Amino acid sequence: MNSSAARIPLIDLQPLIANTQARYAVAAQIRQACCDYGFFYITGHGIDETLQQRLEELSRQFFAQDSDTKLRISMAKGGRAWRGYFPVGDELTSGKPDLKEGLYLGAELEDDHPLVQAKVPLHGRNLFPDYPVQFRATILDYMTAMSQLGHQIMSGIALSLSLEASYFFNRYTWEPLILFRIFNYPAVPYTPEQWGVGEHTDYGLLTILKQDNSGGLQVKSRSGWIDAPPIPNSFVCNIGDMLDRLTGGFYRSTPHRVRNLANHDRLSFPFFFDPNFAAEVKPIEGILADSSQEEFSDRWDHANIHALQGTYGDYVLNKVSKVFPELRQSVL
Repeated sequence: MNSSAARIPLIDLQPLIANTQARYAVAAQIRQACCDYGFFYITGHGIDETLQQRLEELSRQFFAQDSDTKLRISMAKGGRAWRGYFPVGDELTSGKPDLKEGLYLGAELEDDHPLVQAKVPLHGRNLFPDYPVQFRATILDYMTAMSQLGHQIMSGIALSLSLEASYFFNRYTWEPLILFRIFNYPAVPYTPEQWGVGEHTDYGLLTILKQDNSGGLQVKSRSGWIDAPPIPNSFVCNIGDMLDRLTGGFYRSTPHRVRNLANHDRLSFPFFFDPNFAAEVKPIEGILADSSQEEFSDRWDHANIHALQGTYGDYVLNKVSKVFPELRQSVL
C-alpha cells in the first residue's frame, strides 16, 4: 500500500556547501532524515542546472537510437571495468529482469593508471558512444561535479553523527569508488509483478539521484511504500548498505523500487559515491544502533551486512556478479 501521509524531507544544503555555522543545523536535518527515512531531497547543492539539462537531453538522444547502434558499446565489451550499454531485461534485481535499459559508467581512468594496470575490477575507461557528440564531455563534467558534491554531503553526514567533517574522507573516500548509471525506463505496460527495478537497497555509502519529471520512484517507509516524486532542481539522496554497517543500523539503508507509469520514457541518473575499493568497512565506535530497527532477517534480501568481512570491493563484486550473471566472469 502507498501511504500519502509520510513525506521525505527536503534539505537546503547551501550552509553546508558554504561551510557556515548553519551547517550544524543542516547536519541535524540530515540526521533526522537518515533515522526516519534513509532518504532526503537536497536543494542548494550548486550543481549547474544547464549541465543537468544538457545531460538529460543527450541521454534521450542516445536511447532513441536503434538497438544495434546502442549495442556497439555493450557491456560485453567493457571487460573488468564493467562499463557500457545493456538492453531492457538484461539487468536483474533479486533474480528478476528489470524493465529498463542503461549505461554503466564510472571514474574515467587511463590505461596506465596503477589500478588499471593491476586489473582491479570496476576501474578503467568508459565506453562512450560516437553519438551524441557532446555526450562524453557532458558525462565527465557531470561526474566531476557530483564527486565534489558527494564529498560535501558525506561531510554533512559525518557532522550528523557528531564526527569530524573529514571522518569519511580520511578513512573511506579519499579515492572513492565512483559508479554512475544512466537508466531509461521505456513506456510499456506492466503486470502487477513487474517493476522497472524491483525492491532493493544500494551497496555503498551514498546515492545522489537525478530524476526526470516522470515520477515512479517509491521508498519503503515505516508506514508503507511512499512516493518520491521529482522536485525541480533537486536531487534525491539515500544511504547505502555500507553506511548502515558503519552505523550499526542506526542509519538504515532503505529499500526502494521504480515503476514507470508515465506514457513516455523515464530517465534516471543515480550517482553512487562509495568507499574506496580496498577499504575495510568497520563499525564506527560509540554509535549505538536503534534497537527498534528491523532485524536483518526482514531485509529484502535477508542479508546480514553487519557480519561482513573483508573490503568494500569484496562486497560490491559479490553484488554486481548477480546483476549480470552472464558477465560475472569478466569481473571475478
